[in-house]
Amino acid sequence: MIPSVFEDIAGFEPLKDVPKEQLKWMVDNSLLTELEPGDYLFKAGDPIAGTHFILKGQLRLFIAQAKGERTLAFFDTHEITGYLPFSRGLQATAMGQATEPTLLLTFPIEKTKELIEHHFELTQALVHVMTSRVREYTALQQQNEKMMALGKLSAGLAHELNNPAAAIVRGSTLLQKHLQLQPETFKKVMRIQMTEAEVDKVNAMLFEVLGRSDKPVLTMMKKMELEDELLDCLDELEVDNSAEIAENLVEFGFSCEDVTAISGMVKGSSLSSVLNWINNNLVTEKMVLDIREASQRIEKLISSVKNFTHMDRDSDKQYTNIHSGISSTLNMLEFKRRKNNVQLEEHYDTNLPEVKVFVGELNQVWTNIIDNALDAMEANGKGILSIETKKEKESVVVSITDNGPGIPDEVKSRIFDPFFTTKDIGKGTGLGLDVVTRIIKQHDGYINVDSEPGNTTFRVCFPING
Repeated sequence: MIPSVFEDIAGFEPLKDVPKEQLKWMVDNSLLTELEPGDYLFKAGDPIAGTHFILKGQLRLFIAQAKGERTLAFFDTHEITGYLPFSRGLQATAMGQATEPTLLLTFPIEKTKELIEHHFELTQALVHVMTSRVREYTALQQQNEKMMALGKLSAGLAHELNNPAAAIVRGSTLLQKHLQLQPETFKKVMRIQMTEAEVDKVNAMLFEVLGRSDKPVLTMMKKMELEDELLDCLDELEVDNSAEIAENLVEFGFSCEDVTAISGMVKGSSLSSVLNWINNNLVTEKMVLDIREASQRIEKLISSVKNFTHMDRDSDKQYTNIHSGISSTLNMLEFKRRKNNVQLEEHYDTNLPEVKVFVGELNQVWTNIIDNALDAMEANGKGILSIETKKEKESVVVSITDNGPGIPDEVKSRIFDPFFTTKDIGKGTGLGLDVVTRIIKQHDGYINVDSEPGNTTFRVCFPING
């Protein structure tokens, strides 16, 4: 035994209460290793050699990614890494590299059985190191999972908000320019010679057309055909600006017969000015409708965020409509669903009573399962996401189905395990379904999965009056 090494080992905080004879035994059965900066202690896939006690220097733990490396942790002087008693991992999952001249003492994994059988205090100290490591790593990974989920939702939400926001800016700018042209139109209107009765007839005709409820949904070809017909009609009546007027009038449901009817109510010299006045009003109406629709879309998204985060309520269980949370989640993930060309099918039992749940937590369940389903269908370039709700006795059952490639049998039994993931590096931490499981158990419920190629269904069941 090297005295200085024993003194160093005795100075490790986790080993301070371990009897000296046990530390002496460990040092006598260990190997010293010296590393220069850049040297690897182990690489991903290597068998784990044993427990590493860093006497001097620093180790960097990292994984390789498509766009470089991701540092997981640094281990400094008087820290412990590598295999620990009762660990299940036997192969390194990351790289261990010295960042400076480093001296390590390695207790070989082959001696672990003897350690556990004959050296209780030393075993206890190393197990405590392992539990602390797992606790810290779990907290870090859970934070990473939350940040990744937040990143996905934020990206989709930003895209969803960008479109209506841009539409409002564009619409308001066009409306401002349009209104600036109104004085010229006003001059022409003031020159119109019409009686009050004639004005009432034209006004009634205008609102009759706008109020029609049987307007057909036009294909592009049909719309162009109707525009050509109306354009011919306007040209025959010698109406100025006929091309623009024809396009707008068709969009609001006017036909050649309607224009002909208006021409019978207006003196020939005033018809062009009347139709241009109507057209200007319809253009204004269209711009206002576009702005309103975009504003409503933003309002809907903000409402979804508010409902999704449950920010307006306390943290206790509340009675809520289960479909409201699912709908909010779908709104948050709508960009990703459309991007992956996924069709949504909803089969909801509208007679379901309100359920007593932690609303914010339950929305995390829908987010994780739906997000995984969308990821599963991404490779196909299209898919069908089906969501069903129903009541079974005193519980509610939510089934979420995708027609992706399915979950292989050798993987199915592990998908709810912490840190297990089939996603590429950087796309998942393996805690999504672990979080789901813990939340469902918190609600005294259960979750299971049935999967085969083309059909994967997650079923979530929990009491209505939890």
